[in-house]
Amino acid sequence: MSVEQVDDVLLLERSDGFAVVTLHRPAARNALSAALRRALHVTLSTLDGDPEVRAVVITGSDPAFCAGLDLRELATAPDSLGAGFSDASDFRRPIPQMGTPVIGAINGVAVTGGFELALACDFLIASEHARFADTHARIGIMPGWGLTVELPRAVGLRRAVELSTTGNFLDAATAYDWGLVNHVVPHDELLPQARSLAADIAGNDPAGVRHLLATYRSGARVGLDEAIEVEQRASRDWLAQRDTSDFEERRRAVTERGRIQTTASDDDDPVTD
Repeated sequence: MSVEQVDDVLLLERSDGFAVVTLHRPAARNALSAALRRALHVTLSTLDGDPEVRAVVITGSDPAFCAGLDLRELATAPDSLGAGFSDASDFRRPIPQMGTPVIGAINGVAVTGGFELALACDFLIASEHARFADTHARIGIMPGWGLTVELPRAVGLRRAVELSTTGNFLDAATAYDWGLVNHVVPHDELLPQARSLAADIAGNDPAGVRHLLATYRSGARVGLDEAIEVEQRASRDWLAQRDTSDFEERRRAVTERGRIQTTASDDDDPVTD
């Protein structure tokens, strides 16, 4: 097992047959800066092309999984949203199109863009500390990474609409009850369990796994491209007419609301970016 740091924003661990990718901006609750988005895309694309990597785990450095897009960066530089991507389609999803199974190990809050990143994984295992929230409407931005498509497919349309229109947090136990996550485990057991599942996948015929996964995706995503195009257009139109100068004030309001809705300690700031 080896661990390397990628562009100061990612940790990459390679084990026998699988890899663990850790978002590593803990002071910013792993908010997705342009640098982190680029590093994640390049790293996952590289792993997908490596025949020795048969499964990938995505997690975050504690205490958060991912607080979403870096709104401080976006407020001052709206054009940074697609920065570093030569092809606009590269930024169409939070992770690139992959044939390798991706497990999301949700160790803490997964908020807005971080929620979309979790939804882009093939399945999820959650720490008891995990919480999910879609705060697009509270901040005043639109989803653009497939949330309005993937969330209702995970939990049902009415529950998805409730989450998006209220901006309320969903705890790990409820996420399990709603079918969003496959397992909820004690926090210290999250990565061992995720690694065990990745090793189970890696122990199967790799071509068979990829073909099976592609078949599942094809069957589940009939009409997906069209639905995501609708969301992408709505997101672009909204951002084009939106004054971003109040993002910081709205971010602070979301942070305070998150504190009220959690039983975590005062030091556990669920949304910082």
